[in-house]
Amino acid sequence: MAFLLLFLLSLLASSATACDRCLHQSKASYFSKASVLSSGACGYGSQALDLSGGNLAAGVASLFKDGAGCGGCFQIRCKNPSVCSKLGTTVVLTDLNRNNQTDFVLSSRAFSGMAQKGKGEEILKLGIVDIEYKRVPCVYKNQNLAVRVEESSKKPDYLAVKFVYQGGQTEIVGVDVAQVGSANWSFMSRNHGAVWDTSRVPKGALQFRLVVTAGYDGKWIWAKKVLPADWKTGVIYDSGVQITDIAQEGCFPCDDSTWS
Repeated sequence: MAFLLLFLLSLLASSATACDRCLHQSKASYFSKASVLSSGACGYGSQALDLSGGNLAAGVASLFKDGAGCGGCFQIRCKNPSVCSKLGTTVVLTDLNRNNQTDFVLSSRAFSGMAQKGKGEEILKLGIVDIEYKRVPCVYKNQNLAVRVEESSKKPDYLAVKFVYQGGQTEIVGVDVAQVGSANWSFMSRNHGAVWDTSRVPKGALQFRLVVTAGYDGKWIWAKKVLPADWKTGVIYDSGVQITDIAQEGCFPCDDSTWS
């Protein structure tokens, strides 16, 4: 299954300009409680706060991408020069925004983070603002991609995992699992958000291979030894690898500048 996804991605060439960062125009509003976003459709729970320090966002369906957009990082700045800073704020997508009036609903921390110094309360009073935004790489210093075994997992019949601390500017679009040292791979399905599962659980210690978007195509990421044979639910395991690739978009105009 993952091999097929990689092949399909290789066919997605576009006549549009290939951009690392497409610039988009929209609006953003906010939730007063970050817990609404951390408990959202991506399934991160309270761990969402560890991904971004509370700078969370719900994105519309075109950004959420049926869960593939979970964990993506975006730089957002508002356009009111009297209250908005030039740098804006960087957020991690953790939920689906079902309100098409805005592309994003932000946590109040992220929303006020778009303001000039000392004007955080003023921007919150606006409630909704015009914005421009772009996808940017996620950077987790000294942190590899990690795999959390979900509490719904039950040996030996069912395994559900969630990928966290996903670096780069990519999307995970396919996952396979196998016993360490084996070439007998079982494909996993996206259950919801960032959670993948399978009822064909290999025995012993487990390895994973992922298909991620990279450039205009896809590539394999191989984590050769991740889960021990005695894996436990609720535990986060280091994959030993990190994603640094940049997936390009087809758009006009491109924005390769650094906001400052």
